[in-house]
Amino acid sequence: MLIETPPARPATPEPTDATATTNAAPARRRHDDAPDTMALFGRLAGLEEGPERDAVRDELVTAWLPMAHRIAGRFRDRGETIEDLRQVAALGLVKAIDRFDPERGAFESYAVPTITGEVKRHFRDRMWALRVPRRVQELRNKVRVARRELAQSPGSPEPSVAALAAHTGLTEEEVSAGMEALESFSTLSLDAELSAGDDGYSLADTLGAADASYDTVIDRESAKEGLRRLPERERAILYMRFFEDMTQSRIADHLGISQMHVSRLISRSCARVRDEAMGQRTGHRPTGRPTRT
Repeated sequence: MLIETPPARPATPEPTDATATTNAAPARRRHDDAPDTMALFGRLAGLEEGPERDAVRDELVTAWLPMAHRIAGRFRDRGETIEDLRQVAALGLVKAIDRFDPERGAFESYAVPTITGEVKRHFRDRMWALRVPRRVQELRNKVRVARRELAQSPGSPEPSVAALAAHTGLTEEEVSAGMEALESFSTLSLDAELSAGDDGYSLADTLGAADASYDTVIDRESAKEGLRRLPERERAILYMRFFEDMTQSRIADHLGISQMHVSRLISRSCARVRDEAMGQRTGHRPTGRPTRT
């Protein structure tokens, strides 16, 4: 590594061969936020749970917190505030300190992937406005990375689904699912305007409403079996009353029975059909054959 030489000063002695050799030796670059805390980690490893260990742990957190903030800054402008990202990175730092073994090498090499992974998990698990399967999230990430890699050259066209599939090793169906997830990271309000004109309408205006006729269809299909099981005369009475809109008096005259008897037959038939329809919905069907009157 070349070390920047400071400006020349008067009466600066010429470097000796030993000095030149020392300056030319390769040195590993360290970040300014990577302090030397190996002694503290060694001390932490030898302490039992208690106030003294907590104090040493807090000292390590304070020393390495600037590095955690630097890692959090890499993820800014992705829909999350920098303050929240720093909180997540700090949590990853605490986990790294608790799990670090000083005998395995430098803390920075262990902490950086641990903190980065914690921030990425935050985006994966917390930032979706609508919860989607983890498999879809992974497809989204693969497609996003592949699109960036294929479009690195200036003027490159938008990669096709086939090109993305070939690049990622996914099927075209999986690529399509990942591309849909790219546009589904956040939800859209039902009040969002879809047209800017005077006749503008919102997303809610494009959604269908429940059709009350569906309930009528369900009720009619449920009643069919019960109607088939009624005696012929009772089916005729219900048909004349509800389909031909005949009064009970006209039905009584037509059949040669009293109006009161017609009223009882209508009430009894409707109750029987209703009970059978409700029995079908609950999985229980009334037993026994209907009696003739």
